[in-house]
Amino acid sequence: MPPDDKTDHELIPEIIEAPTVGNCYNGKQPDSSTPMNVVEAKSNIIPAAILPGSTRLRNLIANHVKIIVCPGVYDGLSARIALSLGFDGLYMTGAGTTASRLGAADFGLAQLHDMRTNAEMIANLDPTGAPIIADMDTSYGGPLMVAKSLQQYHLAGVAGLHIEDQVAQKRCGHLAGKEVVGIEKYASRIMACVNMRKQLCSDIVIITRTDALQSRGYELAMERLRRARDLGADMGILEGVQSKDQAARVVKELAPWPMCYNSVENGVSPLISAAEAEQMGYRVIIFSFACLAPAYEGIKITLEKLKGTGLTGSSVSPMDIFEVCGLGESMAIDRAAGGRAFDKG
Repeated sequence: MPPDDKTDHELIPEIIEAPTVGNCYNGKQPDSSTPMNVVEAKSNIIPAAILPGSTRLRNLIANHVKIIVCPGVYDGLSARIALSLGFDGLYMTGAGTTASRLGAADFGLAQLHDMRTNAEMIANLDPTGAPIIADMDTSYGGPLMVAKSLQQYHLAGVAGLHIEDQVAQKRCGHLAGKEVVGIEKYASRIMACVNMRKQLCSDIVIITRTDALQSRGYELAMERLRRARDLGADMGILEGVQSKDQAARVVKELAPWPMCYNSVENGVSPLISAAEAEQMGYRVIIFSFACLAPAYEGIKITLEKLKGTGLTGSSVSPMDIFEVCGLGESMAIDRAAGGRAFDKG
């Protein structure tokens, strides 16, 4: 039920007609020559809530007051819970998407349709809420597919994406045996992203990720990050960091270019907290398995109990789930339009 001090109309997100935005955000294109270019809308009276998620993400990255903590979500429920807790950003994990949509391990089976569809659903649960960064894997093909993938993520409402340098038959970044493409082929992926972004007059945040550390070593991995930065990528990820000292080193060597840290519990990299990452100078930290790991653990324990006792023992009610999934807003929209769908509870 709506709170006593709010009407149904007040619970509905306000719809404001935005003035026509000039060509390519007043002619400005995102660039990586500064730590993070804040793209401004044509009119300074446009409320921030109706700016694209990509613009809001850029503004968050440009704000050096605190790090952006993004829990890894993989479906509607995990995203709804994260939104209800007030996180500044969300991260759509490729491993979680592959597991939940395909029931498969993260070995490159998910394709553009799987990833784009999931990202669009999550991004539009609350289009004015926390912006979403989405895994775009290796971008599912050559330059044409790279460009198509970025276009589809942009149209889906994704605020930022990361693209990696693994071969097409990729694997989770925290597994052994990763193979990467040559630096020129990876550079072509970045160029295809940057060119399509410019064509779309978009400010979607392009995050370059290299998995080359495992097989090529630190210096060659850094060369790839610098190359991608110089081509127009907005942020970098050094995947598979081997120590906390190395995690801090990469930020210092690439400053003021912003960096993102992928914190995976029980992965190959040291577990770094948001506070530690912020102190090192990271602007974004993603927790890829923040929802997937406890979901696996909780479901397995509950089903074992069901098999052994005939009961689940859960204390969660259907209403608990429905409320976090937007029941209150749905009721408000219906009633404000004169509907009576919820009169009986």
